[in-house]
Amino acid sequence: MGLWSAVTFVVCVIYGLVTPQTLHMHEFLEQVLPAFKWLTWWGFLLGLVESFLYGVYAGLVYVPIYNFLKRRWDKGQL
Repeated sequence: MGLWSAVTFVVCVIYGLVTPQTLHMHEFLEQVLPAFKWLTWWGFLLGLVESFLYGVYAGLVYVPIYNFLKRRWDKGQL
């Protein structure tokens, strides 16, 4: 999930570079990713790392819940 989040971030940045400014999501990215600044190398690298870490965190939360529910479902207890 970390890689997926990082790739999605890169796609969002590329989308922002090829579309008119009225269609950008840079304001959303600046709100969601702490210290992210649009169109700076430092901001891009920081946003990439933060996106990866958010994805890893989501995976760490999601996988145990999924495994627990999957085991219960397979046993017919759910």
